[in-house]
Amino acid sequence: MRRIGNGVLWTAAVVSALTVLLVLAAWRNDYLIGSDKGVATAEVLSAGRLRSAVMYVTPDGRSHNPKVGVLYPTNLTAGERINVEYSRSDPDLVRVAGRDVRVAVPPALSVLAVSWGLALPTVWVLRRLRRRPEPRP
Repeated sequence: MRRIGNGVLWTAAVVSALTVLLVLAAWRNDYLIGSDKGVATAEVLSAGRLRSAVMYVTPDGRSHNPKVGVLYPTNLTAGERINVEYSRSDPDLVRVAGRDVRVAVPPALSVLAVSWGLALPTVWVLRRLRRRPEPRP
């Protein structure tokens, strides 16, 4: 029982660490975009909950279609024209204008709440079961 409880706690800790790293990565991307920001109008080529593809043209006339899509892609529609902000030094790093890491925080907090909301009661039950006296024959 102890190993199972430790495994549950380690799993919740790993999920928490990965969630925090994702938010930090989003913050880093926002910092990189903000420190060398360019603005353009983009066309949404495909739209999904987790990834949306866009195509935009920078002032130098070059067309860009970032392989990883646009950051913070929620509520986009294919064919829609949107404003984007991108890093001029790395035009593949692009986000929907007006959106930043604050969009990523509520889902991250919910992942943390759910993972620990499941882990802590599970560990508590396992410890109670382990402490229960053995029945006498």
